[in-house]
Amino acid sequence: MRFGPVPLAEAGGAILAHGLALPDGPLRKGQILDAADLARIAAAGLDHVTVARLDPGDCPEDAAARAIAQALVPDPAGQGLRIGGAAKGRVNLHATGPGIIVLDAARIGRMNAVHPMLTLATLPPWQRVQAGAMVATVKIIAYGVPGPAVAAAVAAVGAAVGAAVGAGVGAVVGAATDGAIRRAPPLLTSATLIETVLPGPPPGPKGRAAMAVRLDRLAARLTPPLRVPHQAGPLAQAIRAAPGQAVLILTASATSDPDDVAPAALRLAGGRVIRFGMPVDPGNLLMLGDLDGRPVIGLPGCARSPALNGADWVLERVICGQPVTAADIAAMGVGGLLKEMPSRPRPRDTD
Repeated sequence: MRFGPVPLAEAGGAILAHGLALPDGPLRKGQILDAADLARIAAAGLDHVTVARLDPGDCPEDAAARAIAQALVPDPAGQGLRIGGAAKGRVNLHATGPGIIVLDAARIGRMNAVHPMLTLATLPPWQRVQAGAMVATVKIIAYGVPGPAVAAAVAAVGAAVGAAVGAGVGAVVGAATDGAIRRAPPLLTSATLIETVLPGPPPGPKGRAAMAVRLDRLAARLTPPLRVPHQAGPLAQAIRAAPGQAVLILTASATSDPDDVAPAALRLAGGRVIRFGMPVDPGNLLMLGDLDGRPVIGLPGCARSPALNGADWVLERVICGQPVTAADIAAMGVGGLLKEMPSRPRPRDTD
């Protein structure tokens, strides 16, 4: 592509690179200049104008953006996304329903390394979204890009990858993995919240209300309330009897050891503890396990607040059928220092 100032006599059919504020009205950048446009520019006293002109084999910005977007989302319905129209070198991708965003970061990185004029920006991996949310934008910076570069970018994001099954809690990753980005929709529709109680006043509604909001965002619901004494035996019975597709445990006293009440109760019920403790703050005291393939999450006390915490990251993946392993939780430490809640009894920073 050729770019730069040219005499008006040579600008016909070229792309106006920069908008012009003319006495009789503006000329917007990106416009293909015709004889009438040139006459207006000349009447304004200008004899040169900055333009872009595509060379043979160049791909126009809108066509390039559209090609990359279609490679990213070859199966819109299966990938849970919608491709927007191309305009000014940009195509946006939107979610068609609730869920979380699953990315192939390596392929996206390779695409962004092909040519600096070809760009793709996405939400962070595993970001929760609602219907209509923008999840990615393809933006072509220049008015045209060499065709081979566009072809290489399309190849970088368009290669098929196989479905996988994680070793932890979750279902098979969805089959629509032809593109490098997709929305994993909610697969579980119900969860049972078990609250343990100590002698004295019963727990207030705050914790249950916060969890109900979290589930509602992913089109899931809580089953009827279930409260048991803060002891391993009664809690184990409740875990086995819980009707929800996932089991959530909110203990009256914070779980502080792998052999504390909640982990012990899960093992007593015949389940397994995948991991206790996570490198996300707030959220350190989370427990993840399962019972006969049904996910069991021991919630940290901060889950009583609607503020973002580590439990959200695990719960959202579980509800959307994504595998969560001990290694996955260990990796959450990068970026895991979240905003501290004002109501926290013992703040992190006491200096």
